[in-house]
Amino acid sequence: MSAPAAKISVWAGERFACVKLQGRANFTSSIDFKELVTQLQDRGFTFFVIELSECSLMDSTFLGVLAGIGLKLARSDGDPDGPRLELRNANARITELLENVGVLHLFKTSEGDLGSLEALEACAQRSAPASRAEVTEICLKAHKLLMEINPENVPRFKDVAKFLAEDLERLQAASPPPKS
Repeated sequence: MSAPAAKISVWAGERFACVKLQGRANFTSSIDFKELVTQLQDRGFTFFVIELSECSLMDSTFLGVLAGIGLKLARSDGDPDGPRLELRNANARITELLENVGVLHLFKTSEGDLGSLEALEACAQRSAPASRAEVTEICLKAHKLLMEINPENVPRFKDVAKFLAEDLERLQAASPPPKS
């Protein structure tokens, strides 16, 4: 049985949004996390602080989703001041994982208290759980991105990516196309 998904809370200020992760950030929570950041971007937010003091671990899918968001923010901004995604209070294990997969440079890292965020609210979870095909697709995209960003990740993730691609193909072939 897999560990439960991380609890995700958000505080949206005037200039930035803070997303707090509690627990294990895994493939399941990566879907809600990505949707949340996309919604915040659609509302005009361009700088994000990810508060990780209570996040114990990230799996490779979540790392890939996080890297994709960091890469997208860096590309869309062109800001010479650096990354627009700040990881705050990451534990040594998470920092080491980010460094080992070669994506730490996509983020600003910091330590310390953000101050009072009384308006921190739990994010609404999806009304319906993601389908197996959706989960498989996000896992595949995350692993492909990690291999694209850092070629040293190819030996780590090529078999996983191959399995996910084959599984996704089977799932898509088994389900009828949506009616228009």
